[in-house]
Amino acid sequence: MKAGHTAKTIKAVAFDCDGVMFDSSNANRAYYNHILTHFGLPEITPQQFAYVHMHTVDEAIVYLFEDPRMLSEAQAFRREMSYMPFIRHMEIEPFLVDVLARLRPQYKTAIATNRTDTMARVLEDHNLTGLFDKVITACDVRFPKPHPDQLLTLLSHFSLAPGEMIFIGDSELDELAAQQAQVPFFAYANPDLKADVHIQNLGQILDFLNI
Repeated sequence: MKAGHTAKTIKAVAFDCDGVMFDSSNANRAYYNHILTHFGLPEITPQQFAYVHMHTVDEAIVYLFEDPRMLSEAQAFRREMSYMPFIRHMEIEPFLVDVLARLRPQYKTAIATNRTDTMARVLEDHNLTGLFDKVITACDVRFPKPHPDQLLTLLSHFSLAPGEMIFIGDSELDELAAQQAQVPFFAYANPDLKADVHIQNLGQILDFLNI
């Protein structure tokens, strides 16, 4: 941890969604394969999936459809279809519910995600509604991660200094956002990231905070 960033200074814990709160690989892969198949394209490759799994849906569609005409049609198709049937494929990460229960009300809890209009339904369908004090999606800021806007918005909302909130993420986008916001970064199940703390399960947050 950086100087001044200790367990005693932490007042809020912010989570990324995909890859941290949920294993949403199956859901997102099915979602994008549905779109690609509709346009007669091959199923998503591992390289493509690595990109779309971290970025916003608009960025993902632009990445997957290079032809301008097809891109416009894909964006229109994506807006007409619903992500809701794919939410059931999301698997909640072990320890998440217990961690949230033990964090609250001593700590503020938040989400900073590049998801857009699906986050509320994801929380509702997995019985997590009401367990977070603030949820910030890509729709709520001008620039999504890797920009720091989501984390800076949370700091402002809670009236906190950067060293008073930790952010738990699993991607380079999360790492960069935390660096720019000067927020202590906990890398979840990704040893390749530069982080203040590396954790392999969410329960280790409680160990760090001594609760």
